[in-house]
Amino acid sequence: MGWSLGPPDTWARMAAWLRTVGERFSDVRALLVVSGHWLEPVVTVQSGEHPPLLFDYYGFPPHTYALTWPAPGAPPIAARIRELLAEAGIPSREDATRGFDHGAFVPLKVAFPDAAVPALQLSLDASLDPSAHLRIGRALAPLREEGVLIVGSGMSFHNMSALMRPGAALERSQRFDDWLAASAGDPAVRDARLAAWAEAPEARFCHPHEDHLLPLLVAAGAASGEPGRRTFGDQVMGAQVSAFEFGDDDATPT
Repeated sequence: MGWSLGPPDTWARMAAWLRTVGERFSDVRALLVVSGHWLEPVVTVQSGEHPPLLFDYYGFPPHTYALTWPAPGAPPIAARIRELLAEAGIPSREDATRGFDHGAFVPLKVAFPDAAVPALQLSLDASLDPSAHLRIGRALAPLREEGVLIVGSGMSFHNMSALMRPGAALERSQRFDDWLAASAGDPAVRDARLAAWAEAPEARFCHPHEDHLLPLLVAAGAASGEPGRRTFGDQVMGAQVSAFEFGDDDATPT
């Protein structure tokens, strides 16, 4: 089975935005990516010194299996993550052999093409509990003051079958996206609303499975009560998609 990625310019605006992200944060100490493509029974941090690429997709053109992105790993940051999680009472483990999955290397290859910034991944908790992922983010908040950019890699809309049906997704995805923007922006209500995300308008249509939304909750949890804002929005394959940033000018945003 193969997948259609749409016309050649489908992802052009997203790619242009990702390049601006790389330019803005080229001097960070490390990149910590929470990807919707890695679930573990216990929160797991990638700790290898030179992670390979994990081509965890199928049915794409041959050149997509020959990509490279040789960013160094960040074992000291992995140890720091485990320390912070332990302080918050969150069990964790590490994996020194796992590679960067495509939820990490695809966007980061565009944003940081020189692969010079150390990078590592953190898994989702397979429980998929939204409150647990907000708590994980809160535990990791000190990393922002230590120069680590926390990246939640997923999609604000992830109903792949709807994307294959022209006209099926736009209005419904816009309703959820507007709710998400309002909820992410206001720190006074953010945790409560995101914890109950499944009650939002069109929530389960936009996310039949929440693995691509939970990385956003980790990033939001790390924001320490700071405001969030939508920094990118586009219509991709007939659905509204957005990106959000948390933080202010005095701290490394998430």
